[in-house]
Amino acid sequence: MTRPETAAEVFDALGKDYERAFPDQPGQHAVLAWLLDRLPARATVVDLGSGTGRPVAQTLSAAGHAVTGYDVSARMVEIARAEVPAARFEQADLRALTQPPGSLDVVAAFFSLLQLTRAELDAALEKAASWLAPGGCFVLGTIAADVEERDFRFLGHPVRTSSYPPETFVARLEGAGLEIAYREVVRYVPSHPEARPEEQFYLAACKPW
Repeated sequence: MTRPETAAEVFDALGKDYERAFPDQPGQHAVLAWLLDRLPARATVVDLGSGTGRPVAQTLSAAGHAVTGYDVSARMVEIARAEVPAARFEQADLRALTQPPGSLDVVAAFFSLLQLTRAELDAALEKAASWLAPGGCFVLGTIAADVEERDFRFLGHPVRTSSYPPETFVARLEGAGLEIAYREVVRYVPSHPEARPEEQFYLAACKPW
């Protein structure tokens, strides 16, 4: 295998092909519907790894919420600004991103933590929990697996990925002071010929009032 590509390299190259490869993910739409039912009016949302802006930023901003998406890929930020003008998008590496403690109603991270090391993943979960206001929720979508810095090909690109089994995510977030309010595992078949069927894990963990 050649050198693993960074997230910026992968998603600059993929652009809108990513959206075409993973359309209409029912688990993602289900957790977003759950979230919309419990949000206050004009909730403040940060979407980590916002990609093309769809469906997360698009769905939440269309419901009247204040959404800021951050992505390490300049190309993805460009696409998102064009596709979802109601939200704000900035280029940023989530590992270096900061937000005021207790300032957000939602922190979302859909499939954007997979190219982190486990140490970086742990730091991202702790950071997301600290940003939430009382009653706020961290919403996660990922491939939950017991893998650490494993090399494989993602839509033709060499990448290195880490993750945890579902119960480890639960333990990490409970340890950060959050309460698990939603969890679901969904089998999903991408439309891209180089992408294999996957078990997607969705979770929402909320800060007590």
